[in-house]
Amino acid sequence: MTIYISIFTAFLVSYLIRVLPLTLIRKPIKNKFLKSFLYYVPYVTLSVMTFPAIIQATESPIAGVAALLVGIVLSLFGAGLLPVACVCCVIVFIVEFFI
Repeated sequence: MTIYISIFTAFLVSYLIRVLPLTLIRKPIKNKFLKSFLYYVPYVTLSVMTFPAIIQATESPIAGVAALLVGIVLSLFGAGLLPVACVCCVIVFIVEFFI
């Protein structure tokens, strides 16, 4: 019985988080601070989910950090997603081979 209560509670919380803003905020948001805050929420959420996974997905956190740094540098120089991903995979293999 407690599993059903847990599932229902998770459903209710998830549903309310998605529905309440739609029902409570019907007018366009005019506050510049709030608009700028909401603009960055998807990027922050993606970062919070991605960066720990990059470091924990490898056998050694050093390999993950090395690949992350190389990926950042490559992306700053304008490399696309596929080349950055391939080079980061190679960096992880090389670093883990020597560690």
